[in-house]
Amino acid sequence: MDYTNLYLSPLGEITLASNGTQLTGLWFKNQKYFGSTLEGQNTPKDLPIFKEARHWLSLYFEGKTPGPTPPLYLKGTAFYKDIWEIMLGIPYGQTTTYGEIAKRYAQQHNLPSMSPQAAGNAVAHNPISIIIPCHRVVGSNGSLTGYAGGIEKKVTLLTLEHVDLSAFSTQRNR
Repeated sequence: MDYTNLYLSPLGEITLASNGTQLTGLWFKNQKYFGSTLEGQNTPKDLPIFKEARHWLSLYFEGKTPGPTPPLYLKGTAFYKDIWEIMLGIPYGQTTTYGEIAKRYAQQHNLPSMSPQAAGNAVAHNPISIIIPCHRVVGSNGSLTGYAGGIEKKVTLLTLEHVDLSAFSTQRNR
């Protein structure tokens, strides 16, 4: 059984999803891959995990470092989960590239290399936006490309974290 709850953020409505004890989804309204981890019917309900997630998000949107993440349950392939775990290690206020994520994955799995595009596909399918900070992943060419919630939200989230955006471009090719 999936449960859902709404959070009204400064960037718009966010839908939270849970299995009852852990967060399984967090999407901006109408974002790409919205509801990707929801299985069939879901029940709107207020649960302790949603209260914890809303508190974390409120601190985050106040510009504060929100601390440890609420309990998460990652639904996806083993590859996707590994990439999402790597993203969880990106510190607040810092960015990394798709290539760096691919390199780290390759190192963890004793592979000679891995495609940044494959890593990018996993980043794009992140079902727990903001908390798993896919907005902190940028192109190796300095582009702020790719964010399922929209590039404007990515810029706002990075600005909220005091990331210096002067070196970045919102153009796909620089």
